[in-house]
Amino acid sequence: MPATTTPRGTRRGSPQLRLRVGFLVIAIALSVFGARLVQLQGLDPNSYAQMAAAENLHRVDLPAERGDIVDRNGEPLADSVAGMMLIADPKLTGAHAAELAAFLYKRLDIDYASTLAKLREHKVDGTEVRFEYIARRVPSTIATDIMDEAKSRGFKGLDTERDPVRDYPADDVAANLVGFIGTDEPLAGFERTFDKQLSGKDGSARYEVGGGNRIPLGESTVKEPVDGKPLQTTLDLDLQWYAQRVLQQTVEDSRADSGFAIVMDTRSGGLLAVADGPTYDANDPTASPKADLGSRALQDVYEPGSVEKVLTMSSLIDLGVVSPRTRIVVPGQLRREDRPINDWWQHGTIPLTLAGVIAKSSNIGTVLAADKFKQGQLYTYLQKFGLGQKTDVGVRGETSGLLPAGSTWTHQMQDRIAFGQSVSVNGVQMAAAINTIANGGVRVSPSLIEGSATTDDGVPVGTDHATRKRVVSAKAATQTMRMMERVIDPEVGVAPGAAVAGYRVAGKTGTAQRVGAECGCYDGTDTVSFAGFAPADDPRFTIYVVVQNPRNGGGGGSVAGPAFSKIMSYALRRYAVPPTGTQPSQLPVEW
Repeated sequence: MPATTTPRGTRRGSPQLRLRVGFLVIAIALSVFGARLVQLQGLDPNSYAQMAAAENLHRVDLPAERGDIVDRNGEPLADSVAGMMLIADPKLTGAHAAELAAFLYKRLDIDYASTLAKLREHKVDGTEVRFEYIARRVPSTIATDIMDEAKSRGFKGLDTERDPVRDYPADDVAANLVGFIGTDEPLAGFERTFDKQLSGKDGSARYEVGGGNRIPLGESTVKEPVDGKPLQTTLDLDLQWYAQRVLQQTVEDSRADSGFAIVMDTRSGGLLAVADGPTYDANDPTASPKADLGSRALQDVYEPGSVEKVLTMSSLIDLGVVSPRTRIVVPGQLRREDRPINDWWQHGTIPLTLAGVIAKSSNIGTVLAADKFKQGQLYTYLQKFGLGQKTDVGVRGETSGLLPAGSTWTHQMQDRIAFGQSVSVNGVQMAAAINTIANGGVRVSPSLIEGSATTDDGVPVGTDHATRKRVVSAKAATQTMRMMERVIDPEVGVAPGAAVAGYRVAGKTGTAQRVGAECGCYDGTDTVSFAGFAPADDPRFTIYVVVQNPRNGGGGGSVAGPAFSKIMSYALRRYAVPPTGTQPSQLPVEW
């Protein structure tokens, strides 16, 4: 019987075996899928759901609206107006990134290269980026126009969110005090000093998107922003505006380097105006030199010159060693050790009263009167007037001036300090010292903030924290005031241009040599000034005008005096202060 052979082309093996192997493979695969499903749905469902949604979940900051900065009457010096931020989804903008970047560069003047990088698809730490800030604080009208044009050009992936824009409606008025905001932070003035109060707290929003659009029923959480609190100042917007215009004209007419003018409420110490010139537009600070961005009235130091004689004379009267009628023989020149002391005008020996020394602004007469001080007395009085100490009104970078320690004073140093040299001040500090005489001998600390506020450094400031301290007696202050009235008298004084029609005015001129920054020595330029108050016998305002380096040859009486007169006249009219109707001082100036 022939052997049996297997035909070619037939498969070996049992069909049942093949079925069993197939079922086993399918079972293993289903087990793997089943285990994975259990892991996803049962063991850690939230984390995987979050991972799945993360790529489509956007987070947007919701900026708080910054608190307004207002004047004493609630008029805005800084406020927030409607604005928007432009944001992009790089996954959608990537296809036309170059064209969109060029479009935004032309419309917003933003950097092309960095914008292009944001618009292109990219990853961070392996995760695809779906959100980028393109521009912040864009005025809403501009942002709306950009979005309309972008859509008309077919650009996708660009969107907007609310983003308030800081605005300074008064432009340059009080800009040196108010300051300004940079792209992401406050850079100067009250904006920076009181940032915590003004800024509030930003909120945020998270929402799910699909296809570049927000999913209506998708995940969405919102944390609302907390808006900042307003800051009320003691400034009077209209008076500040007027003081700045008068100061600007004075600086220009005298061809000076700079200047400032301070208006102080005699009774409360509130600063109604602190004008600096040159100044800048707070809406466009980069257009001005850096030197013009701060407040010269608080940050510059200078020698006050003869205005300081008011402090010297009131201190002597308070001690009871002189009176306005004290007779002084004033020679044409006074030799003190190795240095001569001269007056600003040439004269022979003249018989002046103490009132005459003030009216004529005699350095020699002041030094002779100051010889009646005992060691350390003048230093103690100047400290009480506030010299050598910051006013702490809430302005960063305020200088404390320089009052040499009493232990270092020589006889020559006292001579110079008595008529306003070898001592340095800042403007608000000196205005507060003169205001002490106007306020009956009581120094009230100056304020720029109405009520109470706390700086970011934790210092409480404002009218609620104003201090009062008697420096000289009421009698000494009144007698000093009556001597100061003679300064304005056109027949005997040196500053008739400071008079205000219908009102009694008390004041004092000042002219001092300036110390050059490069040489550290007197450089041949001058500081000229005028300080005074009105009505003299019932003071309402104290005003101090300082002009640096006038090139027209004028002094405190002819340069600063007329500016004082204009500002004081405006202030008295604005606040409806009536004349007292009394006769001005007629103290004798000679004997």
